[in-house]
Amino acid sequence: MALWDRIKDSAQSMQSQLIAKKNDLKSGAFRDASMAMCALVAAADGSVDPSERQRVAQLIMSNEVLQNFPADDLRRRFENYLDKLTADFDFGKVSLMQEIGKVKKKPTEARAVIQIGIVIGGADGDFDKTEQAIVREVCFALDIAPAEFDL
Repeated sequence: MALWDRIKDSAQSMQSQLIAKKNDLKSGAFRDASMAMCALVAAADGSVDPSERQRVAQLIMSNEVLQNFPADDLRRRFENYLDKLTADFDFGKVSLMQEIGKVKKKPTEARAVIQIGIVIGGADGDFDKTEQAIVREVCFALDIAPAEFDL
């Protein structure tokens, strides 16, 4: 199977798993951790061009699981997290990882945040090495083996 097909299948599988857990994913900590994950994946290569920012924002708005939250609120949080990363990537990353760490004690939410990162990263068909590295780093921060997600 071609890499493109594996990425697409993995992202679709993750999205299906997320939808199945939608009713368990309504906390503010999950919302914030998800938006932090989206920002980290979008900025994984160290920069975020306007088209990438817009594409990820559209993916967030159309994600069925994230529809538990007001779209304007999600967009504002995503933009704020991206602003932190563009102002000072390393310092912003520390702040966002702390936000993500708040779901560590809730395994369903923690795994869902990782799955959202994979869905966002793979949505353009190119879940590149920098995006995978960020998602792996989040796995370690949440004490979840990256191998669970084929990372």
